[in-house]
Amino acid sequence: MALINPETLNLDEHVIQTNKVQKTHKGGRTMSWSILVAVGDHNGHVGAGIGKARAIPDAIRKGVEAAKKAIVHVPMVGSTIPHDVLVRRGAAEILLKPASAGTGLVAGGSARALLELAGVKDVLAKSLGSSNKVNTAWATLEALKKLKRASDVARLRGKDINDLVPKSVVEATLSAETEDAAHGIAAVVPVDTMIERPSAAAIAPVETVTPVVAAPEVEATALAVDAGNDTPVTVAPIAATPGVEEVTDASA
Repeated sequence: MALINPETLNLDEHVIQTNKVQKTHKGGRTMSWSILVAVGDHNGHVGAGIGKARAIPDAIRKGVEAAKKAIVHVPMVGSTIPHDVLVRRGAAEILLKPASAGTGLVAGGSARALLELAGVKDVLAKSLGSSNKVNTAWATLEALKKLKRASDVARLRGKDINDLVPKSVVEATLSAETEDAAHGIAAVVPVDTMIERPSAAAIAPVETVTPVVAAPEVEATALAVDAGNDTPVTVAPIAATPGVEEVTDASA
């Protein structure tokens, strides 16, 4: 994914969580703040970060700087996301589903704040794991990173988008890509990327036939001893078996 310059975006800031931390020393307690901050432009860009400092304004400033370094692009189709996605991060698990126009933002906690800043207007979100806001925020960002439009998947598979999705989805996807290109936003998979799929003849297994070689006869003579009169008896030649070495008696 291409790097995003936060200086070119009109970002809004939102404080998701403030956490007061106290550390006990020999001379007393030292109080500091850990603040989770999200930034976004309401047009497909969102990020989150944590800032820690003795004072709240310094912690917020550090959180904003960390969030700007973690901005991701959210590929949308209209006002919703292109497909379902389920991500687990630590003990938090988040499920995102696309919704029809007019549904609204059905989400809560960190997921709602991030989706609002990303500009997603219609989506269904559900937290299936821990309710910890920090882990939920990381899981939501990871889920947004995994989103791909149908055109991106078609390029990865080396197929035509019309063979994968209905015509209405094709029109919405191409319209969204055109709008992103007008704002200088590159697709998740570059447009000039096309993976050539091998033909059926190239991937068909090749049968190999192993020639059968007749076992050569070896002139071998074995001496057998008659138990009654200790008379040596000559035995007819025997055929050598492939893969079996001939064993000779060292004492003979």
